[in-house]
Amino acid sequence: MSAELTGLILCIPPAHEQATCWADQLQLPLTTELPVSGLYLRCDAHGLSLVHANLPDIHPVRVDFTAGVLAHRRQFGGGRGQAIAKACGLKPGISPRILDATLGLAADAFVLASLGCPVLGIERHPWVAALVQDALQRSTTDPELDWLQQRLRLVRGDSTMSMAVLAKAADFSPQVIYLDPMFPHSDKSAQVKKEMRFFRDLVGKDEDADLLLQQALDLASHRVVVKRPRKAPCLVGRAPNLSLEGKANRFDIYTLRSLEKA
Repeated sequence: MSAELTGLILCIPPAHEQATCWADQLQLPLTTELPVSGLYLRCDAHGLSLVHANLPDIHPVRVDFTAGVLAHRRQFGGGRGQAIAKACGLKPGISPRILDATLGLAADAFVLASLGCPVLGIERHPWVAALVQDALQRSTTDPELDWLQQRLRLVRGDSTMSMAVLAKAADFSPQVIYLDPMFPHSDKSAQVKKEMRFFRDLVGKDEDADLLLQQALDLASHRVVVKRPRKAPCLVGRAPNLSLEGKANRFDIYTLRSLEKA
């Protein structure tokens, strides 16, 4: 990682109760004094966010299922006609159980859940998992998202080490496994938003991403889908059965069985 972690939670009133809960859960010290450097978590009336003290002009990273980019994508993203839905095999009458083994900030998992799929998301970084968990908790106040708690579940763990064990513990049998490992980008790349640059500083590069594919192929009953930058190599150098290619990304699809209507 290229950024220093301050390893604390900044509490902004009136969020003291929530901040205390997060500090206990993440085993981080709680403070009301603004850190002068490094990455830290901030808890305020809007929820939990990731902040870089050295970059005060860049917006904090916060997951929000109720508004902003994710709400717009749910309403106007193209429904089952969008590439991720096609890649994961969604069709009329087919809403497969999907394991998102590299959950991250849960944008794709949220979209798949909004399209009717039961989704289990696995995230190994505790701070990132907390950002998603916080967003799930806040979504309970939005009546338009009353389905979300039933369709999207979060598990903290490392898919590269124990994907099958984590799925079994959650009593989840995935038909489709979705992988979107972090791909290294230059900090000068126009494709990397400013906010995402320090998010990458937190999580680092998924240099062990090749450990995911075989585990996924062993566990999924119907297909494995890998999201990659359009010109990136395939995981483990293993060619997929087919690919759906867009302007910036592509979906490599490894088919095992045909998905059928329930």
